[in-house]
Amino acid sequence: MAENCTHDCENCPSAQGCGEFDPKSLLEEANKLSNVKKVIAVVSGKGGVGKSLVTSLMAVSMQRGGHAAAIMDADVTGPSIPKAFGINDKAEGCEDGIFPITSATGIKTISVNNLLENDTDPVLWRGPIIAGLIKQFWTDVIWGDVDYLFVDMPPGTGDVPLTVFQSLPVDGIIVVTSPQDLVRVVVAKAIKMAEMMNVPVLGIVENYSYFKCPECGTETQIFGPSKVDGIAEEFGIDVLGKLPIDPKLAAGCDRGLIEFFEGDWLEDAVKKVGSL
Repeated sequence: MAENCTHDCENCPSAQGCGEFDPKSLLEEANKLSNVKKVIAVVSGKGGVGKSLVTSLMAVSMQRGGHAAAIMDADVTGPSIPKAFGINDKAEGCEDGIFPITSATGIKTISVNNLLENDTDPVLWRGPIIAGLIKQFWTDVIWGDVDYLFVDMPPGTGDVPLTVFQSLPVDGIIVVTSPQDLVRVVVAKAIKMAEMMNVPVLGIVENYSYFKCPECGTETQIFGPSKVDGIAEEFGIDVLGKLPIDPKLAAGCDRGLIEFFEGDWLEDAVKKVGSL
């Protein structure tokens, strides 16, 4: 600790390198009308591995199990959640905050696309502005009573993941990966970031794990043998599921019908989150 320390960790540029740093000092207060019990972040080290798909499937699965589920779409420059749920409405608010958009089965969601005039408008914002919006998704959105809030994170370990880990009371993360050799490095980065931020890693989900022939039932590992079991063992975490390459899942997302998917691939992930 420096001799001139003011103990104001939030505004200190050297906070995380200081022995006096308290991560809880950066937590933002939720909206006064929100009662969110658990916050689960879904992360990946790189883009295109199916992070938004896993987020959507987890929220739908928890909702089906009788829990109140919600999704915060924190991927501000590449939002996918409104499309997957067929949501085109724009968010409205009152003096107490912003109302989330509710899906067909009752899942509460918020995304930058609910705030933009046109869904195709690009978000040309600097990092601090994007980070500020993510904080507002927590402080200004009236979530009401929610059992599980899933945060669909952008890929990597940049501004937004750092903001989420520092500003929200994250109870755990689910890491999403794919079968290629490259993922070992990017998974390691995501896991190490979580450890540095004192956020528990609940486990790992592998997407694109295999393709099951609809005619004969044969499973083919199109991207090569799965690496997820070895990665999980190396880092001491659980494998929470292996998602197939399924055209029905892709079609469900494209048509805004992800809430009506059929499959139990994430059963272990649901049990793990439900046990928190």
